[in-house]
Amino acid sequence: MLTKNQIYEATICDYTTEGQGIAKIDGCAVFIPNALFGEKVLVRIEKAQKTWASGKITEILDKSPHRVNRECSVAKLCGGCSFWHMDYAEEARLKADRVKQCLNRIGGESLQEVPILPAPSCKAYRNKAQYMLSTVKGKAVAGFFRAGSHQVVENPGCLILPPEMDQIKDLVLDYVNQQKITVYDETAHKGLLRHIYVRKGWVSGEILVCLVANGRTLPHLPALLERLKTVPGFTSLVLSVNTQKGNTILGDECITLYGNGYIEDTLCGLTFRLSPQSFYQVNHPQAERLYQAAIAQGEITKDDLVLDLYCGVGTITLCMASHAKKVIGVEVVPEAIEDAKANAKRNGIDNAEFFCGDAGKAALELEAKGIIPDVVVVDPPRKGLNSDTIEALNRMSPRRIVYVSCDPATLARDVALLKEKGYALQNAMCADLFPRTAHIESIVCLTHD
Repeated sequence: MLTKNQIYEATICDYTTEGQGIAKIDGCAVFIPNALFGEKVLVRIEKAQKTWASGKITEILDKSPHRVNRECSVAKLCGGCSFWHMDYAEEARLKADRVKQCLNRIGGESLQEVPILPAPSCKAYRNKAQYMLSTVKGKAVAGFFRAGSHQVVENPGCLILPPEMDQIKDLVLDYVNQQKITVYDETAHKGLLRHIYVRKGWVSGEILVCLVANGRTLPHLPALLERLKTVPGFTSLVLSVNTQKGNTILGDECITLYGNGYIEDTLCGLTFRLSPQSFYQVNHPQAERLYQAAIAQGEITKDDLVLDLYCGVGTITLCMASHAKKVIGVEVVPEAIEDAKANAKRNGIDNAEFFCGDAGKAALELEAKGIIPDVVVVDPPRKGLNSDTIEALNRMSPRRIVYVSCDPATLARDVALLKEKGYALQNAMCADLFPRTAHIESIVCLTHD
């Protein structure tokens, strides 16, 4: 067992999922923030257990050629981004390697590499921001949580967000402080304003502002609108009512205070209506590449019936419609299904149907009705597929399964489960939709042996 506060020499041999460096010292795994693969460092042990420890670099003895000066002033504090201390080439390499390691270790594969679609830009790529609120010395502040805590870290200009989003955040804070609007305290469950949510259409430029509140009204609304109308593109203000305890951001009810309560945007040549609850990939250019890759891996023909589970507002479903005979989308959120139906009508797509329900149960119901898809697309939440969905895929036995994933570990677990049902992994790749953060999207295709 290593000794706390002792300084050791170590060489970084790997990364954690969150991008921390890993070193082995006397057989013990040591986790070291802000360290790069291959670097030789002096590390002070801050926490020591029998099988692992964590520490902090006191000196870099041999610096990696991939180390760069951080462009973000709060990168060490903010829990949003993990990789501002390395160049993008190293970030892309470690993300692709992470997907490969998961598929090999958990999924039972023996892949030599997993190709990655790198992001064309690491800055201002996000079309959505969700700011946390807090009070410091009686003044409302907004930002993002420090890693592993609920302490809000202020950032005057987040580099992965368009500047209009920080402008809106500052205007809302000015309104809150000028009008003495109370900020929500999650411990006491008191205070009004909980979050500032901003969504921008990448192509349309339309901006939706959604304020999440512990109540149904906002005081001094004209003063807020006067500020927001100074931002080019601002079209709608929505109040999300969230009076529940816990850290869920959006509430179940949305009240439109100004505009339509939604924005529109164009993706893969199709127009989509986006409300605050709508799932929509946050990186528009990379989302188009991701969907194009999914369509290519599906090898969809004009004779195919395609089933899209976890379809959200129908983005992947409708993008695949022109390639297939018919597409069916399934989603558990009723509002998303209504949006999907409206999006199909808006784009003149008449070979798409949408059903509301749990993915696995809905798929089994479709199978019981004799609806057997040729290709199934799944894009589940981080927890991956549930047992009902695995069983439904087994019983429907589609020719190809295209799995889009935001978590390499649960993807690999599900690949192993589908292999037990007679499927084999045909190809795998990943797409970086979240540069500078620890997240990575993966796409795999499975077929019958």
